[in-house]
Amino acid sequence: MNVYRQIKTQPISADEAAHRLRSVDFARGSVRYEGFTLSPEVEAINRRYVAGELTSDEHVEAIKALYV
Repeated sequence: MNVYRQIKTQPISADEAAHRLRSVDFARGSVRYEGFTLSPEVEAINRRYVAGELTSDEHVEAIKALYV
């Protein structure tokens, strides 16, 4: 599956975007607590997820694809 394919997705609500941002912020904090930082590539994928360009599954697959 090409995780970067262009698919027209339904816009997400402001509440959903806020929920996604809180989730990404929590994960970022957890990673920092362990002594690491997220790469610019992961941060770009996170921004796409928060913006509603990626589903949750696509978000995970896109990040996994960076490390294969």
